[in-house]
Amino acid sequence: MAFAPQDPRIPDPVINEGRVDYVPTPISVTRARRHATRLIADWGHPALADDTALIVSELATNALRHGHVPGRLFRVELTLTKTRLRIAVSDPRGERLPRPRRPSPRDKHGRGLLIVRALADRWGVRERTVGKEIWAELDTQTSCNQGE
Repeated sequence: MAFAPQDPRIPDPVINEGRVDYVPTPISVTRARRHATRLIADWGHPALADDTALIVSELATNALRHGHVPGRLFRVELTLTKTRLRIAVSDPRGERLPRPRRPSPRDKHGRGLLIVRALADRWGVRERTVGKEIWAELDTQTSCNQGE
C-alpha cells in the first residue's frame, strides 16, 4: 500500500474517506446521495446525514447539469477528520466557475449553491487541471454535541 501524503486542504488527519465516480445521469444523483448517507452513518455521524444528503444532491445535480462532458464521469468524495466532514464533487468542466446567484421566485432552478452555502460551515470552488471541484465542509463537533 502506498503512503498518501496529507491533503493540505484538510488540516486534520483523515479518519475515513470514500470516493465514487458516477456516470452523469439523473439516477446517479440518487445513488450518490444514498451512498453518502450510508457512509456517514457507518462512520458514526448520523446527525450529519440529512445535511450531507442535501449537499451531495445539490452538488451532484450541478455537476450533471453544468459540468457534463460526453464520455466523462463526475466524482463524489467524502473525507472525515476528527473535526470536519468534507464533501467534494468534481466534474470535467472548468471554463466557468460557479457562483451563487439570486434566482427570481419564478425560476425553477438556481438555488443549489445557496442551499449549500446555508448548510455548510465552509464551502468553495477549486480549479483542477481538468475541470473543477466544489466542496463543502460540515463541522463534526457540532453534530456530536447535538445529542446532548
